[in-house]
Amino acid sequence: MAVRLRPMPVAGSSRAERRARRGERFTAAMAAIAVRLPFGLVRFIAPDMVGFAVLSTVTFSLNLVLLIVFHGILGWPVAVSITLAYLAGSGLGYLLNRSLNFRSHGAVAPQLGIFTVIATVNYFALILGIGAGLTTVGVDYRLARVIAGACESVYMYAAMRWLVFRDARDSRGAEIAVLAQVPEVADLAQGTSTES
Repeated sequence: MAVRLRPMPVAGSSRAERRARRGERFTAAMAAIAVRLPFGLVRFIAPDMVGFAVLSTVTFSLNLVLLIVFHGILGWPVAVSITLAYLAGSGLGYLLNRSLNFRSHGAVAPQLGIFTVIATVNYFALILGIGAGLTTVGVDYRLARVIAGACESVYMYAAMRWLVFRDARDSRGAEIAVLAQVPEVADLAQGTSTES
């Protein structure tokens, strides 16, 4: 008597499919936002840049909440609080950008190594260097943090797109496919306007 075995589902395949669908939905949402930017900014601002801004808002908010909890509520030293909050925000930013925004499928270990170096440079050069440097010359610490944050955003986006997640070409292809379906973008690409 021959026993027929049914193929077992691959353990991670449904999880990978759900993750891929989440990434596709996120890409579509960011592309939809990008095409609605005013003044034709869609020509200069890629959907993954919009996605990075959205995810950075989430992670920066987490960073600030943890800073308040660690220092303001628990009374931990400022340097420890800033560092732990930054580590948590950066870690979450890496995970969200890898899975949702850039949709990278590259090996985690090399990417994480590159990201760690980039985040370390960011921490010392931009967060502490520019932020603390501006306050020593008399700039209000809140304004100094905003300026440092703006520099940090440009640096981190460029580093993540072109160094950490450089393998993630499929997400940019998906962005282009979504953008091509929007009439306003097709008109911009042809150099025409939908208005007469």
